Amino acid sequence: MSDIVTEFNEYRSKMNDKILADNNKVIKRIFNLDTNAYAEGTLDVKTKELLGLVASAVLRCDDCVKYHLETSYKIGLKKEEVVEALSIATLVGGTIVIPHLRRAYEFWDALEAQ
Repeated sequence: MSDIVTEFNEYRSKMNDKILADNNKVIKRIFNLDTNAYAEGTLDVKTKELLGLVASAVLRCDDCVKYHLETSYKIGLKKEEVVEALSIATLVGGTIVIPHLRRAYEFWDALEAQ
């Protein structure tokens, strides 16, 4: 099952390299802003990742959800914390978020299986 994690990371890395190789100043700045927005600040990194996860689920961006799930896993968030955040996302986003919730559970399981 961890193949979905490997496939996601390989594709993301390959395409990010391709995008950044075009040397577009606006795109590079957006990537940089995204990276820096999740750095430690007034809010801690764990809180920021959970906020990113909730926003991604509500916006129904599976790639974004996977990214935030993996980062959450790597920084030591517990499944219970992630599930609680996803429950808020499902409440706010409505039942249309449920398919993304399913894929989020599948991805978290794959992370744990590594």
